[in-house]
Amino acid sequence: MNRKQTRFPDAREDMKTSVEVPDTPQTRAPTYRLAFADPDFLCRDELRPMRLQLELLKPEMALAEKGIESTVVLFGGARIPDPVNKASARTETLADLSKYYTEARKFAALCTKASMSNGHKEYVVCTGGGPGVMEAGNRGAADVGGDSISLNIVLPHEQSPNQYATPELCFNFHYFAIRKMHFLMRAKALAVFPGGFGTMDELFEALTLIQTGRMEPMPILLFGEAFWRKVINWDALADAGTIGADDLKLFRFVETADEAWEILLNWGN
Repeated sequence: MNRKQTRFPDAREDMKTSVEVPDTPQTRAPTYRLAFADPDFLCRDELRPMRLQLELLKPEMALAEKGIESTVVLFGGARIPDPVNKASARTETLADLSKYYTEARKFAALCTKASMSNGHKEYVVCTGGGPGVMEAGNRGAADVGGDSISLNIVLPHEQSPNQYATPELCFNFHYFAIRKMHFLMRAKALAVFPGGFGTMDELFEALTLIQTGRMEPMPILLFGEAFWRKVINWDALADAGTIGADDLKLFRFVETADEAWEILLNWGN
């Protein structure tokens, strides 16, 4: 990134200078550290608003500098295995769901081919960066030689960047709320595969934003109709009146990558 020329000292240079001063009790005191180079200060409770802003700005600036204008976001279970490894799945159901690892990988490849044709500006694949469906999404992009975004988050388990995530588009978050914003800020479509609490959380948040008019409608593609109808009684929600009948039109069930891609391409026609 090119830095603008100014008449004032550069912050990076001051950081270097600040560690070259004589070693004295005064220079060793925490209060002497430059505020923006003091992790203990930045992690204080009172600085939470600043940290929220930084987590919003850092990925936003990096994506803007790359010229990325829109994304296709893949959500899905971290525990869904690659079919090659399905024998090690902890349940028979997870082993059966491994076919959606394959479909996620194929769908990501389709999106990435389109993205590459426009200079990686549109339809850039975005995942949560972890294993399972997330890995399949980043892997599908890598299969065709393209870039993909991964929005990781600090968790005690099941979260570290998968090997297929593009390094310069791999981000890490402390705040779930800011990560959620980045999932949706550039999204042109959501592909939602079978998953657990995290997948449900992202799905229902997007549906709520669209239902309430807080976000423009977009294709929300639920892979695996049998799974989704088994775990959520959508019609019961509509029959009870807790959602409207039209709310059932906010999403579409799909089974294959090709079917999902066709819907995405024809959206709005």
